[in-house]
Parts: sequence; structure tokens; C-alpha cells
Amino acid sequence: MLIGLGAVLGHLYLYRRLVRQLVHGRLPRLLAMAVLVLMTGVLGNRRTVVDLLPEGAEGPLTMAMYTWMGVALCLVIALLLVDTGRALATLARRLRPAAAQPTPPLQEAEAPPSPRVDEDRRRFLGQAVAGGAFVAGGGLAAYGSWRAFSPPIVTELAVKVPKLPKALDGLSIVQLTDIHVGHFIQRRYMDALVQQANALRPDLFAITGDLVDGDVATLGGHVAALAALKSRYGSYFVTGNHDYYSGDEEWSAFLESLGIEVLRNRHVRVGDAGASFDLVGVDDWSGGRRRNKKGYDLDQALAGRDPDRAAVLLAHQPANFKVAAERGVDLQISGHTHGGQLVPMTLLIGLAWEHSAGLYAHGDSSIYVSRGCGFWGPPMRVGSPPEIVKLVLTA
Repeated sequence: MLIGLGAVLGHLYLYRRLVRQLVHGRLPRLLAMAVLVLMTGVLGNRRTVVDLLPEGAEGPLTMAMYTWMGVALCLVIALLLVDTGRALATLARRLRPAAAQPTPPLQEAEAPPSPRVDEDRRRFLGQAVAGGAFVAGGGLAAYGSWRAFSPPIVTELAVKVPKLPKALDGLSIVQLTDIHVGHFIQRRYMDALVQQANALRPDLFAITGDLVDGDVATLGGHVAALAALKSRYGSYFVTGNHDYYSGDEEWSAFLESLGIEVLRNRHVRVGDAGASFDLVGVDDWSGGRRRNKKGYDLDQALAGRDPDRAAVLLAHQPANFKVAAERGVDLQISGHTHGGQLVPMTLLIGLAWEHSAGLYAHGDSSIYVSRGCGFWGPPMRVGSPPEIVKLVLTA
């Protein structure tokens, strides 16, 4: 509903501020209006539209829809910035006290200036402003697309885990999360991501959910790139909400076939008899409830664990962290938020999540929330670049 309302208001704004200023002639304006109306309908009723299309058309439609969504958002942002700046400038002029000026002597009445001159100037300024906003919005969309598909930045930081055995001091975990393999992200991106992750030479890989947007039959060949991940203690996966939408059981079985261990509300011991810690994994916080399946169960995941041992929790959403910390979890590794992914959501994500991106602490426990390696929806990232996270545990 919110997407539909946003599409209506956004497209009305684009028509008024761009189409009417830059598009001349009745037929071109009608065509532009038809396109905006069509995209409004598609964005607000995607599922219905997909059901009406022939098989195989969902991919092109989804790619076109999300690409346009991102471009339109960037155009709206550019226009809003321009219009806000103009409004503030106008307000400042009106509030500025008028300077005292001598009264001019009476002169003969002059003919009023030609209204056409003012109208031409106003039209020119309107077109210039609209054109500038169009270029700026298009540039922002182009940058966002480049940033989304370029290699993620590497965030490396040390995290203190007081109960970690001294022999494991310096153990490193590389987190891959929110890749969203689907229509946009496929095998070429995955091969490059795996190569970049392996170059970090971690002791363990943690894949914390939202790996896919689609079924195994369609995307299995792309996800299979993860079989090439190489580390001392192997790779571990926990489900995200999108993995539930895509078939959590089928994907769990497929990942196990690649040699990736799936932690579904359970824990394993990482290390050897001399020094080890507990790696705990929970199902997605909300995915199970939405699909009428069992989801997040911290009690089951921690059952039978020695609370005096160090524990690292893999959980897709940065939810329930303080409860987990009070239950003896030393470090939680999460994703889900994308750090907002696109402005202005990057500025608002902190209102939705107490732990939205980066490292946070609660007592002696910590949580790291990654912005994710990929993207969802518009194939763009602005203000929240993708990241691969390398956490070095210190005793």
C-alpha cells in the first residue's frame, strides 16, 4: 500500500516538475503521461501484473520495474533538493528587512513592461531548473548503479570476546550477507565476490541470510560459486526472510550439498579439543512466522551449551540482541538492514532499528550489523556502499 501511494505521489510530482517543463507538444506529453501511469500501476500491483503475463516475462518486468523505481527516486530527490533550496531562498528574501532607499522623484507614467518578457524568462528558468535536476538525478542513479555492482568495500575491525580462549586470539570471521542472488546478481558477481572474500584468508565464513530471491532450479548455478569459499573452519549459513520466501528447506539442502553447514536453531563447536568456542545459528526472526513455519528459537539454539564458553551468534536480523547478550552470547553477527541502501532511507533506517549498521555494545557483548554485499529492489546503492566484513576476535 505504501509503495502504491508513493508511486502515485512520486509520478505526479515528476509529471508536474519534469514532463510539463521539458516535454513540449500534446502527443509527447500524452506518451510521457501514459508511461508514468503504466509504471504507477505496475509498481502498485506487481504480483497481479506478473500473474497476467506469460511465463518467462517476470524477469524482464522485475528488472525494468526496479530499475525505474531507482531512477524515479533519484529524480524525485534531485527535484526536492532544488525546490527546497528555491523555497528557502524565497523565504529568506521575504524575511530580509528592506534597505532604506530614497524616494525617487515623480516622473511621467511609464508603460508597464511587456508581460511576455517576464513569461519567457519564467519559462526559461523553469526549464533550466528542471533540466539541471534531471541531469543531477540521472547522475545520482548512474552512480548508485555503479556502486551497487562494483566490488564491496572491506570493513575489518577487532572485536573483544572476553571468554575466547587465548589460543584462538586473532581468529577471523568473514561475513557475507544480503547478497540477494536473483535477476540482477548472478554467477559473474558471485565468482568475483568469492575471490575477494577468499583473499581475506579468514578462519571461518559466516553467511547470514537473504542469500537469494528465487528458487534453487533458477538460481542454484549462481549460488554454487560459494562452494569455492576456503577457510580453516569452513562456511556456515543461517536463513534470512528472503530465503524463506524462496524456499528455506530446499536452499538449506542445496547449501549443505556445497559443503556449507546450515545452522537452524542449533550450535556447533568451532576449534579443537585444546581451544574452541560455540558458533550459534538461529532462523530468521520473522520469516518463519510469515510462512507458518518454525522460525527464530534462541532457546533451542542455546540448549545444552556451557554458558562459560565463548559464543558467537549468527542471526540475520539485528533483533533480540540484548536478550541474546543476557543469555551469554558474546558477539552477534547480523545484516538485513542494508544500512538503508538508498537515500533518504539511509537517514531513516536508525528510526526503525536500534542497531542499524556498524558495531554496537551491550555490557560485555557486541553486535555487528553489516550493510550487506548486494542489494534488493532498485539496483543501486547511494549513501550505503556494500561491504564484506572481517571480524578479528580478541581474547
